[in-house]
Amino acid sequence: MDIVLLLKAAIMGIVEGLTEFLPISSTGHLILTGALLGFDDERAKVFDIAIQSGAILAVIIVYWAKIRATIVNLPNSRRAQRFAANVFIGFLPAGIIGFTVYKAIKAHLFNPPVVAGAFIVGGFIILWVEKMAKPVVRIHDIDDMSGLDALKVGLVQCLGMIPGTSRSGATIIGGMLLGLSRKVAAEFSFFLAIPTLVGATVYSLYKERALLSMADMPLFGVGFVVSFVAAWLCIRWLLKFIATHDFVGFAYYRIAFGIVVLATAWTGTVHWTA
Repeated sequence: MDIVLLLKAAIMGIVEGLTEFLPISSTGHLILTGALLGFDDERAKVFDIAIQSGAILAVIIVYWAKIRATIVNLPNSRRAQRFAANVFIGFLPAGIIGFTVYKAIKAHLFNPPVVAGAFIVGGFIILWVEKMAKPVVRIHDIDDMSGLDALKVGLVQCLGMIPGTSRSGATIIGGMLLGLSRKVAAEFSFFLAIPTLVGATVYSLYKERALLSMADMPLFGVGFVVSFVAAWLCIRWLLKFIATHDFVGFAYYRIAFGIVVLATAWTGTVHWTA
């Protein structure tokens, strides 16, 4: 396979891994990067979906101790049962709504004004939360979350279906507004990513299965591995970052990136279509 194409796959893997769990929207960055690399045909769109699995694996590896303990203790531990139930409850809204409105989202929301608007509005919301709102923290440990807390975060996660919003941004900032500590909001966002991204990836690949080819396995393999490494590094960095920093920098970045979306659409540099 062409070495240049594999290099493009690696770059896209880096972008996916670094942006999937930061509050800056991986979708918008993948579209812009793909357009600039000339890697934005129908096969590339399937590739973008497939390499999410690398980011999912990174979450599983980082939190394997918690996941393993939950699975092992599930039959006898109320703590493990409550945690597993909370992840399921949190995933349910996105699972149901995503399955029912998948086509409508692709048809009606994937355009420059929506993507740019989501970036910019999301940036101002982060600024408001960090500088003005100062939510009261009720929950300092992820195991202290109730089913209602999980449901509320799950409903907020649905906002991430709007292109440019960011699933992780919606869940982390939404979780903070609902009384979760910054660390708990981030961790629950990571755990929700596992069923949410697995479901979205499997469903999307099934819908686009006609475009899958064994000849593309090296391409997908490179994207998967690089996405995994980048996501693993990003998650570990973010957990350390939030211990001493807020998300104001991400807010300004989102606003600037929203302007870039509008500029690239206006000049015709990028075709912002699903």
